[in-house]
Amino acid sequence: MTTKPIVELTEVTKIYEGKVMTRALNRMDLEIETGEFVAIMGPSGSGKTSLLNLISTIDVPTYGQIMINGIEPERLSQNELALFRRRELGFVFQDINLLQMLTVEENLVLPLTLDGLPIIEMERRVKDLAEHLELKAILDRRPDELSGGQAQRTAIGRALIHKPKLILADEPTGNLDSRSAKEVLELLTAINVAEGTTVIMVTHDPIAASYCDRVLFIKDGEFFNEIYKDERRQTFFQRILNVLSLLGGGNVHDLSSVRLP
Repeated sequence: MTTKPIVELTEVTKIYEGKVMTRALNRMDLEIETGEFVAIMGPSGSGKTSLLNLISTIDVPTYGQIMINGIEPERLSQNELALFRRRELGFVFQDINLLQMLTVEENLVLPLTLDGLPIIEMERRVKDLAEHLELKAILDRRPDELSGGQAQRTAIGRALIHKPKLILADEPTGNLDSRSAKEVLELLTAINVAEGTTVIMVTHDPIAASYCDRVLFIKDGEFFNEIYKDERRQTFFQRILNVLSLLGGGNVHDLSSVRLP
């Protein structure tokens, strides 16, 4: 039995009006299957963030249609949209955005308090996540007492606690050292595999992209290429570099001899 894609974009165009009209996306068609882990890559200004903002319902298309889990968010009222965003989507950003006055545990549970879940259910979910994400020892700490990796794991926990079907990650390893970045990517992979949660990640980092099932490349707001993972991450990584070099992807040659961790 075939399942419907969790994300479908049909002829999506996004134009920003200003002194100069900017066409950020041009007639983009895209399907993402339930349970996929997809990276979106492209040069600065290629439309990666615009695409993520549209899928995350933060923005709306100028033309075309976006469907998420069979729902067209544009047709929802503001209240329905807020509920949809809170229940269906989880967000992980480069800027971790934890609330500094709250502990790790309080940051984790915050989305559930908005939904008015029973306290016993909140406690159960925090306990499960804390074990899964290795946060048990730091639940009482505040964000300024955490390492970068611990803070990003907390942010991922906050994104996961209401069990979203889709996680949207914008450069989630951008501010992390290589060890913390590896932790976060392995965690996203584990969640994707164990829970079947769909993950869409914007990244400029080919090492991060090599953790994914598929890498979608865009240029000047249009589809450029896509590749699917290999049996070996090293060969997939090399193919990602090859496409980035065609795109003009920055310091690709510096990475061509990198062995993956």
